[in-house]
Amino acid sequence: MDNNIDIELNKDVHGLIDAVNSFFPGTVTVTFIGKLQSGYVRHDQAQTVQDGKNIIVQIADLSAPNYTASHELLHLLMVLRGFPQVFYSLTTGDDTLDEQLKMMGTELYDIVSHFVVVSEQRKHNLINDDIEEMYLKGVYATIKPEPDPLDDQMMLRLTTLLDAMVFYGDGIDKVADKFKKDFPISFAAAQKLYQVITEKPTDSPFGLRRNVVKLFKAFDEQLKDWELPALHNTEFTTVTSVLSERQLGLKVKQLFEIYHSDLIEVKSNTKGYVGFNRVDDQNSFVLANPKGTGDDPEFFKGVYNKSVKELFDGLKMPYIIRK
Repeated sequence: MDNNIDIELNKDVHGLIDAVNSFFPGTVTVTFIGKLQSGYVRHDQAQTVQDGKNIIVQIADLSAPNYTASHELLHLLMVLRGFPQVFYSLTTGDDTLDEQLKMMGTELYDIVSHFVVVSEQRKHNLINDDIEEMYLKGVYATIKPEPDPLDDQMMLRLTTLLDAMVFYGDGIDKVADKFKKDFPISFAAAQKLYQVITEKPTDSPFGLRRNVVKLFKAFDEQLKDWELPALHNTEFTTVTSVLSERQLGLKVKQLFEIYHSDLIEVKSNTKGYVGFNRVDDQNSFVLANPKGTGDDPEFFKGVYNKSVKELFDGLKMPYIIRK
């Protein structure tokens, strides 16, 4: 492997690299950049970079190379194997706000994805007591205990602790007392959210999508309880649809409701139309206003009368066929 630093990954990680390469038309490699060893693990220690037809997984912290590389590779494998993704086709007009919303939408999506990622890592013994200890250090490197009065870091505490609950799973008792003591309010909120996203399993593309949407809604409810502004990911973030063959043949109006958004469609720079799934009210596709201004009833009629497959293919909007 073309590594900047020579680190030998274990056979399970090499197996993952091979698995990813078998699905990906280009080449996927893992490289190590820098010599940092923080002593903790955290998900920002790696990133995936596209280089032409190839993908490079860059590891920026050498504390636990097998864990960190496998984590990133499994995220990649999920996408390649047809799990839903999140897309951002709308803008508020404020770049800073857009970035925050995208970061949070992706963070919540990742938390649910971690049910799959962590389960695979545990299957391959890529998470052991040492990694769990380093993960805990990573939590405390990210968030500080709740002060009194509370500060503006509650949202970060909530996502960090919810992710920790997914990571520890049934082993959460090992750290629960510590979390209750240091983060009484945010840990209680994380426990509530965890219940919401574990009512049904995240073990399929459909299951992932369902729980991501449930988390978007429940997270906003929690923010409102704390009198913080909601993120509105059900409108701002597009989530890949998971549809049966039968649903793909239905008319758009049977599955989706299209609303005029106050947000701008990025490419056309016009007010966007958002197609919401009628079952869960999640943004499933975004249309640009063809006239740039004003509503065109004929346009709506035309879209509603198309088959779902026809619309998605025309938009080049990926969708997943539910098996």
